[in-house]
Amino acid sequence: MPDSAKAPTKGRIAHATRESAPPVEGRRDFFRYRDLGVMEASGGALRAQTMTAIRGMTEPTGWHYHECEGQFVYVLKGWVDLEFETGEQLRIKEGESLYIPGGMKHNEYGTSEDLDILELSTPGKMGTVVCDPPN
Repeated sequence: MPDSAKAPTKGRIAHATRESAPPVEGRRDFFRYRDLGVMEASGGALRAQTMTAIRGMTEPTGWHYHECEGQFVYVLKGWVDLEFETGEQLRIKEGESLYIPGGMKHNEYGTSEDLDILELSTPGKMGTVVCDPPN
């Protein structure tokens, strides 16, 4: 494709390593979060981070939803148990992924001690809202 026909580049390349990805504040105290630089590189369009268990979950997160278009998780190691407003309960294990639409109520109620997750959200800024359990 000739350069003149190429769409303009949006954002920049972001390369992260275990050593270069800085720790960041996160939603849960039993996880260590690392920022992969994607939110800055994409101008806020996408966020990518890893979440690694410091210890296994000792109590459920409580019902909540995220203010975003969507959240995607890929389990690199271990497992996490979730329940959804639909009544569905899932154990997401190593090598499995899950997409959660923005605004969908859910609760995490168990994890392995060795859980390691890649999490993406769009847009990059994602709010968490505590809510009542579904009826």
